[in-house]
Amino acid sequence: MSISDARVPIILWSSPGEQAEQDCACAEGGFTPTIYASRPERRIETDCACPDDGFTLSPLPGFDAHSCWQQVPELYQESLPDNHLLLFNPFGPASVVVLNEPARAIIDSFAQPHPLDSDTSRQLAALGLIQPYGTTPMPICLKPRMLTAWLHVTNACNLRCTYCYLAKTDEAMDEITGRAAIDAVFRSAIRHGFRAIKLKYAGGEPTLNFGLVRILHDHASRLAECENLELHEVVLSNGVALSNSILDFIRDTGIRLMISIDGLGAVHDAQRVFPNGRGSSHLVVRNVDQALARGVKPYLSITVTKHNADDIAEIVAFALERDLLFNLNFYRENGHAATHENLAAEDARLIAGAQAAFKIIEERLPQQSLIATLLDRANFSTPHDRPCGAGHNYLVIDQNGRVARCQMEIKRTVTDITVKDPLGVIRTNQIGFHNLPVDEKDGCRECVWRYWCAGGCPLLTYRVTGRNDVKSPYCNVYQALYPEVLRLEGLRLLKWKVPRT
Repeated sequence: MSISDARVPIILWSSPGEQAEQDCACAEGGFTPTIYASRPERRIETDCACPDDGFTLSPLPGFDAHSCWQQVPELYQESLPDNHLLLFNPFGPASVVVLNEPARAIIDSFAQPHPLDSDTSRQLAALGLIQPYGTTPMPICLKPRMLTAWLHVTNACNLRCTYCYLAKTDEAMDEITGRAAIDAVFRSAIRHGFRAIKLKYAGGEPTLNFGLVRILHDHASRLAECENLELHEVVLSNGVALSNSILDFIRDTGIRLMISIDGLGAVHDAQRVFPNGRGSSHLVVRNVDQALARGVKPYLSITVTKHNADDIAEIVAFALERDLLFNLNFYRENGHAATHENLAAEDARLIAGAQAAFKIIEERLPQQSLIATLLDRANFSTPHDRPCGAGHNYLVIDQNGRVARCQMEIKRTVTDITVKDPLGVIRTNQIGFHNLPVDEKDGCRECVWRYWCAGGCPLLTYRVTGRNDVKSPYCNVYQALYPEVLRLEGLRLLKWKVPRT
């Protein structure tokens, strides 16, 4: 059978949160080339500054019947069960693509340039797996569409977590300051042409000042409607004091909820404790289930230190049992936490702990994709050249209305909410860390993963190395684990998208 005689391929798309299709017009195997592609198309909420909108590629020429095409150089490939092939193009429009054997034969044929002579080859071109001979698509940075603001509604907290970067006080944001903060965020959003605003109600513990959250939600909703801007909101909570009234308000308004949970039982309690030293695990687990019972599906943030690195598989199983998205966040060194030596896990332990968690995921592959949220700062939903929006499309507003670039340096404020354009001031700041594009960082320029980790947390790198232009201290961990993240997504596609007979 010639390539041009191949039957029309089946292409099954999968996006985070999308229900998987389990039926198909044909049986798996045979001579039908079949393509399964993970193409996340929406942001998944996390607890850190959101990445910018990444970049797209320069447009490819039209599918000229006479032009020759070739396989993308340095295309990441990995074999999957039943002769399937996982492909990943770090510049491509789809994060993970899986081909069955007939489709695999077609892409292999493009090791030597030739025209697009089948529907399958045109689909491979649309997915960014083959490109016109002699050309290299160039990334085009996109202007961020969303301005994100961390609103520090209180500096008080009912826990004393071992790795927390805050010096707790009883200070809380008042209504006048809160409304002015929202106004300032909207001023900067309008001035810089953003189309959406994301508000993160945080602290401290925001449920301790939740009356203000209700007021700010109403105020922001009215402004968003007036200015024709999208509004996204999330409450970042330790999960200890989530009352039914709070959960009902979150459900009814469509606000998202993130809950921090670092393990089950003693594992969680080793680092997330009340001031008297008592653990909080039983309350957090109870409130996660209570949130689900009241129609709120929380996102789980798991911070990995040396105290829980060996046990994260258990909390991952907990999340999978409840069909919850989660993220494994590596501890960030800071001046208020316990000593670095008491918290930082060796690379080998981080890798082994994550691999144990990945094994659990492989055994219980979820319908929803984890690829955009699974591991630390990596977001495989779209290529991007900066790991977060700090210094570019992100504001952190403390309880007194002062503005910083990152919540982890909330005491190092740059301006305040009284200025006309707080974001403009943030963008011109030259003191301290800088959130550079990944191509400006030593050790990153030639890395295949650079547009996914984007060099890692810039503040952490600056604190550890004193430099802005070098790779993350967690680089070795990232490089060891990213292939496994892709593999999990490929296996998930095969489980939920491959037609069964």
